[in-house]
Amino acid sequence: MGSEAGEPAASRALAQLSDSELGGYSKEELVRRLRQEEAEKLAALVQRGRLIQGVNRQLQEHLREIRELKQVNERLAAENRELRDLCCFLDDDRLKAKRLARDWQLFGQQAARVLRDELASCLHKLAGLEGLQERLAADNLELKALCLALEEECAARADNSPVGSSELSLPCGPRDLGDGSSSTGSVGSPDQLHLACSPED
Repeated sequence: MGSEAGEPAASRALAQLSDSELGGYSKEELVRRLRQEEAEKLAALVQRGRLIQGVNRQLQEHLREIRELKQVNERLAAENRELRDLCCFLDDDRLKAKRLARDWQLFGQQAARVLRDELASCLHKLAGLEGLQERLAADNLELKALCLALEEECAARADNSPVGSSELSLPCGPRDLGDGSSSTGSVGSPDQLHLACSPED
């Protein structure tokens, strides 16, 4: 009976057994069970200590990783501040370059407008000069024709005037005899002088 009662209770700890169940065990069995449970508890404590040591090692490793991550985070935060400052600086340069490009565009438009006005004025002046040149060329042709007509008229007068010992043909005035004086003694009266003047070119 005691052995049959002890079979289902063998799998339970002594603290879980009732007084009647404990009474069914002999002294040696109780000592053996007590030492067995103490050994199991000691093994559990050792295992728990090992687990705690493992947990402590993992905790130390995690703390070390946290410190490293904190350092990395600080470095990244510093780089982030530098990049933010650089972005602000580049954005300022971009705005300055945009304003400068707009100013240059306005200046180019104004310069192009001024150049167009100057070009139109120069073309207008050139057209006026070309017209003046054409008028001067026409005037020159008229003057040339007039000079030719005067030359022909002078030549016709020279051909129609009689040539004798009493009349002299002088070009545009009295003829110089070479001694510094004009020949007017034996020529006759001034009414008999015929002047042959060639027109200037």
